[in-house]
Amino acid sequence: MKTLKIGDEAPEFTGLDQNGTKVSLADYRGKKLVLYFYPKDNTPGCTTEACNFRDNYQSLKKDGFEIIGVSVDGEASHQKFISKHELPFQLLVDEDKSLVEAYGVWVEKNMYGKKYMGTARTTFVIDADGIIQHIIKKVDNKNASQQIRDLGV
Repeated sequence: MKTLKIGDEAPEFTGLDQNGTKVSLADYRGKKLVLYFYPKDNTPGCTTEACNFRDNYQSLKKDGFEIIGVSVDGEASHQKFISKHELPFQLLVDEDKSLVEAYGVWVEKNMYGKKYMGTARTTFVIDADGIIQHIIKKVDNKNASQQIRDLGV
């Protein structure tokens, strides 16, 4: 598995959002993109992170950012998550794990001594040319949008 770093070209992707609409990285050329990977819809940490992006969505858009969340959940799960928390941005379906693998965030985890594969909560800030400007591996769920602002991008 390739480890992405700042300055790398962001891996191209085409996936489906919560409504089955095709979404590609190329659709965001010319815009700054926050591509955030999270483990699971409607879990406490993921909900906190998504709601932080929701609450700061307009100011991030004003700063030129688009936001896309990605998890390995399906369309129906994403639709419920968006509806329940009034999320104003797209969530991509990655049931085949192609995005989490391309971005190097499908990793071995350990909970209560049990090892399993899962998504490492990670945020990528991608510039208008498709280059990774920042990678946030220690995401603060309650302050996810502030972490992006603190980067000064």
